[in-house]
Amino acid sequence: MLPARRLVLVHAHPDDETLTTGGTIARYAAEPDTAVTVVTCTLGEEGEVIPPELAQLAPDQADQLGGYRIGELAGATAALGLRDHRFLGGVGRWRDSGMVLAGHGVRAASPDQLHPRAFAAPGAFDEQVSQLAAILAELRPQVVVSYGDDGGYGHPDHVRAHRITVAAAERATGVEKVYFAAVGRSGLDAGLADLAGAPGMPFRLPAPDELPSVADAAVTTRIDVAAQRPARIAAMRAHATQIAVWEDPARPGRVAYAMSNGVAQPLLDVEEFVLAGGAAGPETDLFTGIGT
Repeated sequence: MLPARRLVLVHAHPDDETLTTGGTIARYAAEPDTAVTVVTCTLGEEGEVIPPELAQLAPDQADQLGGYRIGELAGATAALGLRDHRFLGGVGRWRDSGMVLAGHGVRAASPDQLHPRAFAAPGAFDEQVSQLAAILAELRPQVVVSYGDDGGYGHPDHVRAHRITVAAAERATGVEKVYFAAVGRSGLDAGLADLAGAPGMPFRLPAPDELPSVADAAVTTRIDVAAQRPARIAAMRAHATQIAVWEDPARPGRVAYAMSNGVAQPLLDVEEFVLAGGAAGPETDLFTGIGT
């Protein structure tokens, strides 16, 4: 017997599940008769390492970061209450493709050379779609979540995750809704404005439009994840090689985090999504309309 509500989220690297959908995972994982599965496509081998004491894990050193991040991912998913996690094709089948910065802000593009097992390799698409389609056939989710067509900020692995998710969902029986994680512009701006007045924050504020966001009008679904804030913070701290977290000692509840670039991002109490094909009105639940 399958649970009444079934959700699958497809993410490119360890930490993406926490950064983009951590509150949503924690919220639905705690709800009755609801199954939540996260599929991670790579081990994140090409990530930069924040703590100096772990710098030798990096791909240009010992190249052991991917294995280390398996442990980080396990800690993060436990903090979020997730009970079902899969690696696409098995552990280590697909390698983080890496990225190069492209233009303003954190926009990314594919590097000139890709590892033979790179997730974004041109010839790997069909195999990846088949692997994800097999997971969807097993789990029979009504709702599937990944990234928008630009991967949020252009990372080739995020773009590939979008493409295989759309293709696999089209093959699957029972998928009723596909969502793309997003950050609405006004919410991001309000969060950054709040951080601008925080004394002692160790990260720099972003330049205008440096962080990716979408127009508010594009957002179809807003999930209140305020109650999941402690779980999200614990999950971010579990990804210590990738995420630095600051909690304002002068004002509990004000939290900023940053990647290796040191650019501050606010921890928002709403996670936002764009429903593929659009929606008639604003939603506050990914399962709105399911089974009706």
